[in-house]
Amino acid sequence: MIALDTNVLARYLLKDDSAQYRAAVALLGRRETFTAPATVMQELVWVLSVNDCGRGEIARGLRLLLGLANFKPHDLDALLYALKWYEGGMDFDDALHMASSAKHAAFATFDRPLSRRARKLGAFPPVSLI
Repeated sequence: MIALDTNVLARYLLKDDSAQYRAAVALLGRRETFTAPATVMQELVWVLSVNDCGRGEIARGLRLLLGLANFKPHDLDALLYALKWYEGGMDFDDALHMASSAKHAAFATFDRPLSRRARKLGAFPPVSLI
């Protein structure tokens, strides 16, 4: 299994450097399995957003990657929940933090807007507002 850096996934989605885009397509087209830690996916969302991609474009890009048969990112379940909550309006970082904490009794925070959004979306674990 080969772990991918954010820049490979970003070039694949942004197509902003033709040589690197072609290299990323060729790499992902190989008969190998690829992975990426959740932190790479988190950074990818940031890279896409600073490159003027909107929430819908970012979500479509993530779904494209997650749909590749040979791409098996770490903690897929947490990523899928984070993506769902992100599409519902939650900040991706917050969504990933919560989804990665799903097996815990609560998620303690001072962030009132996060608490409200999480409750509205049915995110888990329950938010404990301090």
